[in-house]
Amino acid sequence: MHVPFARAIDADIHYEDSGGNGPVVLLAHEFFMDHSMFAAQMAALTPEFRIVSWDARGHGNTRDEGLPFTYWTAARDALTVLDHLGAERAVVGGIAQGGFTALRTALIAPERTSALILISTEAHGATPEQSRATQRFLAKWYDDGSREQAVHQLASWLIGDDEWYRSIWTERWLVRDRNGIEVAAGCLLSRDSVLERLSEITCPALVIHATDSGITRERTQQVAHGLAGATFVEIADARVAVTMTHPEPVNHAIRQFLRATMLPTRTP
Repeated sequence: MHVPFARAIDADIHYEDSGGNGPVVLLAHEFFMDHSMFAAQMAALTPEFRIVSWDARGHGNTRDEGLPFTYWTAARDALTVLDHLGAERAVVGGIAQGGFTALRTALIAPERTSALILISTEAHGATPEQSRATQRFLAKWYDDGSREQAVHQLASWLIGDDEWYRSIWTERWLVRDRNGIEVAAGCLLSRDSVLERLSEITCPALVIHATDSGITRERTQQVAHGLAGATFVEIADARVAVTMTHPEPVNHAIRQFLRATMLPTRTP
């Protein structure tokens, strides 16, 4: 099977492309997950929109040299995928860490970002509490004795009660190279805040808040309020992986937003 890659200076960025002639929608996944988080969006929104999902460094099929990087590097990786596709502009989106990347893509390349889709994400840097919780979790993840407990904890955090997705991801995490995440974890823990820069972003934005994602409603609303005229949608009883566990409300919100902002007005 042909696996498509976009070549950055020090990485081969893996992506999946639904194809089609609609506006390009470039989607970035959460930490510890991969591009398959958006399988339901790819199925539902194609061919009206061309959905492209990609794997961040340290995740999925993307190959990199294990060098330290930041979400600003990841934003350039997103643009590398667009270059590879020959796409001048795209709707840029992401879940959680994918949202950190999407915001930075809009800041470094506003002329290429036609709209934003931000799901279960925030603009802050990591708080001391978040950093401590992440470091405690990673200590369990790296340790043979507590690895399985860490994997089940991760499934609860990211997925919640959906048994089907929990079993799929638990299996994936248990066989994964545990040290492959180390550099990406450094990126997550050392991220800067872009809260004060949100006013620089002027494109339309859809902000989706999953109520049980671990990111507070207040922080998600700060993103929505910081982006002029953002559309705010709340999905109840959903965790970070809301695109997988609650695809219908997510797809409805994205479709309505994209139709309103990206497609030419139809004349009767």
